Amino acid sequence: MKRWTIKIVAAAAATVALGSATAAQAQAPAFPVKPVRMIVPFVAGGATDVVARLLAQGLNERWGQSVLVENRAGAGGTIASEIVARSNPDGYTQLFASGSVLSANQHMYRKMSHDPGRDLTGVSLVASGPMVIAVGPNSKFNTLMDLVTAVRAAPGKLSYGSAGVGSQVHLAAESFEFFAKMDSVHVPYKGEVVAITDLMGGQIDWAAPNLGAAINFLRDRKLRALAVTGPKRSPSLPDVPTVSEAGITGFENLGWFGVAVVTGTPAPLVNRVAEDIAKVTAGGTFRDRVLGLGMEAVGNGPDEFNKYIRSEIARWGRIIRERKITAN
Repeated sequence: MKRWTIKIVAAAAATVALGSATAAQAQAPAFPVKPVRMIVPFVAGGATDVVARLLAQGLNERWGQSVLVENRAGAGGTIASEIVARSNPDGYTQLFASGSVLSANQHMYRKMSHDPGRDLTGVSLVASGPMVIAVGPNSKFNTLMDLVTAVRAAPGKLSYGSAGVGSQVHLAAESFEFFAKMDSVHVPYKGEVVAITDLMGGQIDWAAPNLGAAINFLRDRKLRALAVTGPKRSPSLPDVPTVSEAGITGFENLGWFGVAVVTGTPAPLVNRVAEDIAKVTAGGTFRDRVLGLGMEAVGNGPDEFNKYIRSEIARWGRIIRERKITAN
């Protein structure tokens, strides 16, 4: 009697397990079965674009489907984030954004048609790295405190460039200025590579680009690094001090890049994409390429990434209010 009972229970358990597996498969259909759009909020050549293309290449190889990178620059990334916020919740339109697009724009733009914190959900933090306080090759500033002293002595006279109002590059510079008690004129561009070009030519006095975008110019001596904004020196620039070491104690600012989709995308699909991103970022090719740009590969999951985004939304909200930064 007991033997038959065990067999019946086992059969019932197998039936339940089969039903659960079938239900899970129904919730997570095959993906992708057609090309995926990866929207980048800035022009080609900047750090956001470079890392996005590295990830797209890895996912393309993994999925056997094209991952098409589209550069939709403008309005500090709000044009790109709106495209994704209004897309179908099917995973085929993804946003590859720098941190400012997901955590700061809603504090600066009063007339946004969407709220990134509400209308977008994070999939995975892909890479993170420091910014670099840099000047042109012919600049008279040889140390970070040379720059700080000059700006403090003539408020509103010297200028810094960024990748646009509200960009990660803009906010890093504003945060540094607030911390260092200095005030330069902000010159926004349509991408950090454009700002770097003018920095090399002497049209602006300094900038705080992502290290990933500036690293080759620094190695070629077309830019000069005064300090990196991370908590420790970068392996890519071991002779360059941190901002704290250079005289502005306690300042840190990391740039980060991640993938997001429209809120309402099914959780099983979001998790599947995050798992594939993690496998790409764990690969030696991706990690080595990102390390060469002065960054670290991450590839975490949606829960951890969204918790980080919420903390960044709160942090940038405070800084933006204190600096009175507005975009419209």
